[in-house]
Amino acid sequence: MPAETVAVRTALLSPPFTELSYSLPDCLPPEAFFTGQRVVVPLGKSRRAGVITAFERQRADAENFTLKPLIWPLDREPLFSPAYLDLARTLADRHADELGRILAGMLPAGLRSPAPRLRFFNEDGITDLVPGDLARLSADSLRALGGLWMSGRAEVRRPGVSPLDAFLYSPASDPPWPVRPAAKARIAVLEFLLEKGPVSRRILLNALGKKADATLTVLTRAGLVRALPADPEDSYAGTLRECLPAAGNGASGFTLTPRQREIADELLRAVGQGAQIRLLFGVTGSGKTALYLDAARAVLASGRSVLLLAPEVALALKLNDAAETALPPDLIPPDRRHLFHGYQSHAARERTFRLLAGDKSGRPRLLTGTRSALLLPLENIGLIVMDEEHDASFKQDEGSINYQAKEVAWYRANREGALLLLGSATPDLKSFYAARQGRIPLHTLTERFGGSLPEARLVPLAPGKDKGLLAPESVADLNEVVRRGEQAVILLNRRGYAPVVYCRDCGKTLRCPQCDISLAYHKGREKLVCHYCGRSVAFPSPCPSCGNLNFLPLGEGTEKLEENLETLLPPGTGILRLDRDSTRRPGRMEAILSAFARKEAAVLVGTQMLSKGHHFPDVTLAVIADADLGLNLPDYRAAERTFQLILQASGRSGRGGKSGQVLIQTRDPGHYCWDYVLRADYEGFFERELELRRRRLYPPFTRLALIRISHEAGSTEGAEAAAALGRSMRQKAKELGVTMLGPAPAPLPLLKGRARRHCLLKGDDWRSFRLLYKYAAETAKGGALALRLDLDPVNML
Repeated sequence: MPAETVAVRTALLSPPFTELSYSLPDCLPPEAFFTGQRVVVPLGKSRRAGVITAFERQRADAENFTLKPLIWPLDREPLFSPAYLDLARTLADRHADELGRILAGMLPAGLRSPAPRLRFFNEDGITDLVPGDLARLSADSLRALGGLWMSGRAEVRRPGVSPLDAFLYSPASDPPWPVRPAAKARIAVLEFLLEKGPVSRRILLNALGKKADATLTVLTRAGLVRALPADPEDSYAGTLRECLPAAGNGASGFTLTPRQREIADELLRAVGQGAQIRLLFGVTGSGKTALYLDAARAVLASGRSVLLLAPEVALALKLNDAAETALPPDLIPPDRRHLFHGYQSHAARERTFRLLAGDKSGRPRLLTGTRSALLLPLENIGLIVMDEEHDASFKQDEGSINYQAKEVAWYRANREGALLLLGSATPDLKSFYAARQGRIPLHTLTERFGGSLPEARLVPLAPGKDKGLLAPESVADLNEVVRRGEQAVILLNRRGYAPVVYCRDCGKTLRCPQCDISLAYHKGREKLVCHYCGRSVAFPSPCPSCGNLNFLPLGEGTEKLEENLETLLPPGTGILRLDRDSTRRPGRMEAILSAFARKEAAVLVGTQMLSKGHHFPDVTLAVIADADLGLNLPDYRAAERTFQLILQASGRSGRGGKSGQVLIQTRDPGHYCWDYVLRADYEGFFERELELRRRRLYPPFTRLALIRISHEAGSTEGAEAAAALGRSMRQKAKELGVTMLGPAPAPLPLLKGRARRHCLLKGDDWRSFRLLYKYAAETAKGGALALRLDLDPVNML
């Protein structure tokens, strides 16, 4: 009988992300390797990190080639449990992607490195090696090292922290900075740090070149740049907590109303009864957080873990603080509470991942975070909560991997026999439809805790008559709120000073050459900025069409609105702005919210960042400055998203016992959406929108997918390849029973120097979409096109 060998299937954690087969090395016995273990493998002349996914037996003469051996293991125990690998495989299958890419997207960056230090302890002392050193050693030396590994006298160490990575740098203040206009190197460093957030010296030098090193040092010494330690996890997280307003509903001592107690009892009966999903539909301020924490308390007491998810970091931090207050240490000790989000350092996120992966005790843990927390190897889960479940941030469609957090949450709840609790004042229409169809039990809270919903009214905007964005009626009400010593919030979902800059001489607007999008004027930075690719140019700069400098900024963003309010309100009125520009520096978002909570300002202007979750008892007026902004987007969800955004923003008013008002400024007062907004009538809006989607065949009455096709802008080869691929795909779509529209230019046809086309797919099953995508990817392989599959797309642009 021919001898058998073991082929080790390994998913690469870097391009091409494929699964390859390797043999076991002679220097280590088979028992040194496990499914779910990270290893270093050879690929051509390079070394890559990979994950063992399977061991396969094969006859020695089965193939006419010899497998290369693995180089070395990176874990003594499997980092991934079988259940975790199954989750990764499910995501890979669903999105027609490589397993390696999915695993790489789930792992913190430090766990994907193929170059850790290997430390061996022998009679002669300590020997430190990197995997590349092993290739230069003799077979006897390798066997000796293998013996040390098997006897426990070896370890894998994280690479030491380089001085280039020891600190994270960010501007110490918002622009304008006290820097001469001619000091272009200093301005370039400050702009980069402002745009990219806290970054290491290494990242800065890679982007701007080695000359930026001395410039960074000078700016740091001058106090214009702030340096924070890259790890500990707490230099930044601590700053966030210090700045956060006190937790609202859900603090200890919070007493449930009779209706809340009724729902809480129903949820408690559901816990432990197998995998279930429930929808909690409650108006803003109705105390949904209290119910989340009541259920969490019961699940933790039963010995199972709890996962609390929020769509944004600020909301996750508030949810975490509410949990810390409401859930005592004797129920869940501090060392078993975890916070996980994208603002944490790489090292902090890696520690959390390793801690959860290595915990086999089965004892309960409490994990709070944003959507990425859902991909941590937390086990023994009894409850998953998704607050603001309708929020588009729960879908990742631009990162290394695509996934919808609700789908992953249900998969995990189903595997663990857990309760998945979705909560919102404006549920995703598909979630509410499922509840109406009886597929999801529904719990409703129709009354605001400690008060009533605010009164809303429309304020029609008269084109050409109003001098600014705010109508006289809105200005009068704002002044009255300030006179009474109360507070107001103003929502304008458009940042910057002016969204368009017009050249008076040639009549053209200034546009981004990489995206063909109007450049927005940011007065504080004295820049024109593309909000899609980040490109920025100094303002004023010569017009690229005529060379002149005669410009007219058009429109109004949050920055200009903040400036105009200084002349519309009484002198000395405190005004704060909450948008991406004002919150780029670490801790600024939380500092702004905290200052407003302390009543250091009477008015808070902001984008959608201020619309959800914030509890300010003295806010009695909410102004929606330009309610029409999202209504006419080329997206079948445009009305739903506008309704959700405005109702959520309206919910910031009247939460502290005082009556509240909402002013909705619109140029289209006849739009059907406003009738339901004024009455805060989610169910009425749901019925109207549902009928429109039924007639137009959009979800929930069909399934939807996008195949995004792109190529280098101006490439004739790319355009021809896209057209040919489209013809081929249309025929394949007919065979699969899929309705395919396109490929057609995307609503944003040019982004970041790439021409973009969309194929919109409608059908009855996801499998047909995946088959069509695989066909397209195989047809286009090696050519000028890049393809991406987006199932149930949230972003149609």
